[in-house]
Parts: sequence; structure tokens; C-alpha cells
Amino acid sequence: MSTVREGLPEGRYGRSADARADRKLKIAGAVLGAGLLAMVGWFGYDYIAGQQVSAEMIKFDVSAPDRVAVHLEVRKDKAATGYCTLRALAEDGSEVGRKEVRFDGAADRIDEVVTVRTTAKATSAQLLGCTSD
Repeated sequence: MSTVREGLPEGRYGRSADARADRKLKIAGAVLGAGLLAMVGWFGYDYIAGQQVSAEMIKFDVSAPDRVAVHLEVRKDKAATGYCTLRALAEDGSEVGRKEVRFDGAADRIDEVVTVRTTAKATSAQLLGCTSD
């Protein structure tokens, strides 16, 4: 009696179909990964470079039951105009005051204290963001 082989001898006839498929999957994964990395880099660069007005809230002071003083530092291009949105929050987290502050001056760095009027006693303030015109 003779025995019948079910597969080809190892290494004799080149790569198997599974090895070729694995290689194609690795190449496709590398191409897709590089594309995703490039896209994330582009969106990050566009977000950072596209902002003409940005600000940082240095501190806030609840100066009275009906107002909050917010110290802002705004950085912008000299020719840029825009506004920043502030809000005051009560102890339970509800919004008790909101103000949009315009920055139209020719300076590239503005350091200003802004008063936000409130409908109830505020316990904190937030800088929601800045937008250029």
C-alpha cells in the first residue's frame, strides 16, 4: 500500500496562499494606518493654525452676589477681530450668567478683567471658547 499526501512539501513550491494573503493584509494595514496618521496630523495642524483668537482664563473672583470678575488673557493676530464667551455657574452647576466679550483692538495680546453679571450667586466661571470674525 502507498500513502497519499494531503499537502505539498514545505518550502518546495513557494509561498502558500495563506502567506500571500497575510502579506497583502499587512501592506493594506500599513497603508491605511499611514493614511489615518496623516489625516489626524492634518486636522491637528488645521485646528491650531486656523485659530486666530485664543484666550486663557487666569482667575475669577466672585466679587458680589450678582457678579463675577474674570481675568482673561487673549492672544490673537493684530488684524484679527473676534469674541470670547464666558459663563458663570451656580453651586448646583446651573448657568447663572453669560457674556460675550469682543476684542477688536490692534494689540496681539490683551490682558483684561471682565465683569459677568449673574442672576444668582455664582461659585465658578468658565471660558467656553473664542471665535474669530
